[in-house]
Amino acid sequence: GYVCAIRAAQLGLKTACVESRGTLGGTCLNVGCIPSKSLLNSSELYHKAKNNFKNLGIETGEVKLNLEKLMMNKSKSVQILTKGVEFLFKKNKVTYIKGKAVLFSKNNVVVYEGEKKKSYNSKNIVIATGSSSTSLPGINIDEKDVVSSTGALSLKKVPNKLIIIGGGYIGLEMGSVWSRLGSEVTVIEFLDHIVPGMDKEISLEFKKILIKQGIKFKLESKVISVKKSKTGVKVDYVNNKTNSKENIECDKVLVSVGRKPYTEGLNLSKIGVNKDSKGRIEVNKKLQTSVPNIYAIGDVIKGPMLAHKAEEEGIALAEILAGQAGHVNYDVIPGVIYTSPEVATVGKTEEE
Repeated sequence: GYVCAIRAAQLGLKTACVESRGTLGGTCLNVGCIPSKSLLNSSELYHKAKNNFKNLGIETGEVKLNLEKLMMNKSKSVQILTKGVEFLFKKNKVTYIKGKAVLFSKNNVVVYEGEKKKSYNSKNIVIATGSSSTSLPGINIDEKDVVSSTGALSLKKVPNKLIIIGGGYIGLEMGSVWSRLGSEVTVIEFLDHIVPGMDKEISLEFKKILIKQGIKFKLESKVISVKKSKTGVKVDYVNNKTNSKENIECDKVLVSVGRKPYTEGLNLSKIGVNKDSKGRIEVNKKLQTSVPNIYAIGDVIKGPMLAHKAEEEGIALAEILAGQAGHVNYDVIPGVIYTSPEVATVGKTEEE
């Protein structure tokens, strides 16, 4: 959204951006890529200092973890970057409107901030509301003992045992962080391989490396329930192969089974914006919805839910709105899992 707004303003369009979070930059900057990269970097350095330095002839005193300071460093990175986006808005003359937007007609947006509400009319409207974490039926995410990726970025202490439901990008990155900081990590995945959608051969090699690093895997397993017990959290699951019921006790559970488009409260059906069976907004090649002057980009439409894919769409759309020929080449979107080693891909997998 912010990338689209800045590009549109640079191309001479009078642009405003509405955001309800209170800070700019969306999931990626606030509770996604950026804070997770900060923790991945710090945890890797800590792990190396504790385990690898002496083999290299670097001798230190006792290496201690100060989790509070580690988290403060993460928050500082996020703050600097979100403030940076605010500065870019000022520099490029984008109006920043705080609050939650609701569409009342194809040209009218009403923004609610607390008790206040204000109406704006616009020739074109771009929906870039992103996505939110999904859970499994019957599992209640309280962000204390059962957390989403957002909660996993801010745990107050290192859990002795951490169970991760879902073996995708987010689960494996967060698993790496807490494993390096001292947790015993177990990943429960429904399929017979990790990182679904990635090249099978890479997925197999990658799993071997993670096992060497101490992460345990329960593949082909379906989680039935997650319940709090006196000592922590109990996870019941069924092995799809043997059909046997098993359970594990742990301190914390991270539910990372994917994300869903966030379109709640926008009033889309009322004004005739169509969605597909997965709740994504339908758009054509020009990123236009079923209402011609309303457009959508990023996680709310189909395609990989990656910030850089959304940014490409934002720039392309700003150029289309300014009468230029913007387009996105969906065949060459890169993807990276920032574990150690990193796993990077671009283009189609062998299977595709």
